[in-house]
Amino acid sequence: MCGIIGILGKGDVSNALLDGLRRLEYRGYDSTGIATLVNSRIERRRAKGKISNLEVLLQKEPLSGSTGIGHTRWATHGRPSENNAHPHATDKVAVVHNGIIENFQELRDELSKQGHVFTTETDTETVAHLLTHLLAQGKTPEQAMAITMSRLQGAFSLAIMFADRSDLMAGARRGSPLAVGYGDGEMFLGSDAMALAPYTNRICYLEEDDWALLTRDGATIYNGDKRVNREVRQTALSGALIGKGNYRHFMMKEIAEQPTVIGDTLQAFVNPLARRIELPKLPVDLARLSRLTIVACGTAYLAGYVAKYWLEKIARLPVEIDVASEFRYRAAPLDADGATLVISQSGETADTLAALRYAKAQGHKILAVLNVPESTIGRESDLVLHTLAGPEIGVASTKAFTTQLVVLAALAIATARARGAIDAKREAELSAALLEVPARAAEVLNHDETLKAIALKVAEARDVLFLGRGASYPIAMEGALKLKEISYIHAEGYAAGEMKHGPIALIDETVPVIVVAPSDDLFEKTASNLQEVRARGGRVIFFSDADGIRRLGAEAMAAVELPKVDPFVAPILYAIPVQLLAYHAAVAKGTDVDQPRNLAKSVTVE
Repeated sequence: MCGIIGILGKGDVSNALLDGLRRLEYRGYDSTGIATLVNSRIERRRAKGKISNLEVLLQKEPLSGSTGIGHTRWATHGRPSENNAHPHATDKVAVVHNGIIENFQELRDELSKQGHVFTTETDTETVAHLLTHLLAQGKTPEQAMAITMSRLQGAFSLAIMFADRSDLMAGARRGSPLAVGYGDGEMFLGSDAMALAPYTNRICYLEEDDWALLTRDGATIYNGDKRVNREVRQTALSGALIGKGNYRHFMMKEIAEQPTVIGDTLQAFVNPLARRIELPKLPVDLARLSRLTIVACGTAYLAGYVAKYWLEKIARLPVEIDVASEFRYRAAPLDADGATLVISQSGETADTLAALRYAKAQGHKILAVLNVPESTIGRESDLVLHTLAGPEIGVASTKAFTTQLVVLAALAIATARARGAIDAKREAELSAALLEVPARAAEVLNHDETLKAIALKVAEARDVLFLGRGASYPIAMEGALKLKEISYIHAEGYAAGEMKHGPIALIDETVPVIVVAPSDDLFEKTASNLQEVRARGGRVIFFSDADGIRRLGAEAMAAVELPKVDPFVAPILYAIPVQLLAYHAAVAKGTDVDQPRNLAKSVTVE
């Protein structure tokens, strides 16, 4: 999760920008930068690596100026470098950005024809040039921001400053959080209130598609071309309260962060210009692997289960998957030409670590998908593929799960390419589908109120069934796991085709049946299962896209329409509504959502 800070101050702001960036270090980063206005000119200082490197640079080359923006950045495709670090700037505009601009290539081509010269491959630079182009046409900053918001597609947050306007700063959000801080003759922007805590206790959170113009006297907020009012909250400035922002629980905050962190993770693995997956140098030859063994626990195991479907169907690579607590004791024989993949949020899961050591002793190279690469599992693996989810406080995994899926999807595409199972055209299609996910995830979050109403009915049940086919089957299991671990309602996830082999005996009018069914090549099979549930009085809650809802939505007690996407990426999106359903059911039952009974965030004992 990249970090943004912006300050319209009373004096030089470079030190305050540095302090704000330090408060955002917990999000992780590999380059930093700030920009200020010096005599109406944009001046930048950027550095690869830690904030201390930027601090040393500023000691050698100080920056004055009372208007400034700063950023901590994870590298996109390619290595971290000063040139790729934010802020990106022209002579008129400087921009810092979190997220993904989906249509940047289209805009870049358009602007290049107008004479704009691009010096990086980043999507962020396109925003700076688009604003510059509009200003050159005589647009005011307000007009330029309104047009820019109408042109940009994707999930993002932005902080922008304009040369010659030391009294003005702009911010915007679509699917990625941004807070406005109100001071005494000063104004602030931040990715979260943590960055702003030393400067103000009056915070306003921009809502979806909001953009704001800040002066030292306050903020004018727009949604589209309409001016809107947003509540300014007085915070207690405690770490816990600020960490939750305006959310009641960490879990809900972390669900809402998914468009941002999915975008951050994607940028580490997808070259958006080439529509190509770019992984770090692997310790194994994907083309020659005979089998991949995936080992994990809990939600991470279910992420691996989705990956099994992807790798076998798309890459034609045989995959074995097991829960780590079973794998470590059954002395499984491992292919000499195989490799092992372990998945863990914390990187400290005891059973997964033991499984890793067993596989390593059998001569396997170890790939790890982790949110904490400096963890024990990270140190003992041959390669870590990092999920850029940032800290996950809620015990029930949400954003860590979807970012695990993003990494595994990238791995599946790269494996398919290496094995000749897909051509360059299909790789580009799958990569493009992945790049759409942050924006589509933001759309899914718009169903929160609908899912809250459905959850009130689910909360009354004693037993709940989740059904899915193909890669939706692990999502059904994940939905059941989420519901039981935070609401304490008994729930089970089944492959829809298995319903007739036992679970159908449980179905009556008291048992909600939640069907995860994107309109893919298995939809017709799932549709017949839904009819069987209906025939027995079952209360169906149906998650599908427009095509599926049109076919079967009328048969359900409740139906939630999700965006139409390539079936390959559907599991990532369909994870979000089952998380929201579990969350609201738990809130309705009054359980401790963030710290459910008997559970720990990281299971470091057997």
